[in-house]
Amino acid sequence: MLRQASRLLTRSIATTQQPIRVMGARPMSTNLPATPVEDSAFLESWKKVAPNIDPPKTPSAFMKPRPPTPSTIPSKITVNFVLPYASELTSKEVDMVIIPATTGQMGVLPGHVPTIAELKPGVLSVHEGNDVKKYFLTSGFVFVHANSVADIVVVEAVPVDHIDQNLVQKGLADFTQKLSSATTELEKAEAQIGIDVHSALNSALVG
Repeated sequence: MLRQASRLLTRSIATTQQPIRVMGARPMSTNLPATPVEDSAFLESWKKVAPNIDPPKTPSAFMKPRPPTPSTIPSKITVNFVLPYASELTSKEVDMVIIPATTGQMGVLPGHVPTIAELKPGVLSVHEGNDVKKYFLTSGFVFVHANSVADIVVVEAVPVDHIDQNLVQKGLADFTQKLSSATTELEKAEAQIGIDVHSALNSALVG
């Protein structure tokens, strides 16, 4: 019965669909409605072939409505900064954050366009008035939303002022030595990662 309903439903929807637009701009996420829109054609077709069975729910039906985009740009950006084992900042309103994206340093101000960016080892700067808090990050992602909320999710982070420069220099020298003596591709890759991380740590301290 369900197989027959599926075939009939597919045939019914195919006759009512609009031609596919090959060319044309896709709508941005900020242009989409804050709440999911039901597909009336699908629901109508479903009721015709299976009137006694509720239509299936899609994953979007279980999601919370997207926060509406404010009509004016707020004066602050709200930051959530989390690690697997801790939450450094929760709904913290700040003036700006500067993020070490793989494409380069990225400044995020209130009203920033929605963005998803991968993070590389480097310094996250949180600016609140004249106060600047700096963290060293290893890797992660940042999600900047249209409502001036930035979610920063990282694997590991430590305040820059907690880093021991002597240990950083020692680690950089050790991994440089490991790279020069590496004989396999795995050993070379591990040593190069260590060099990259310790070089970024050193730059964070002297920069």
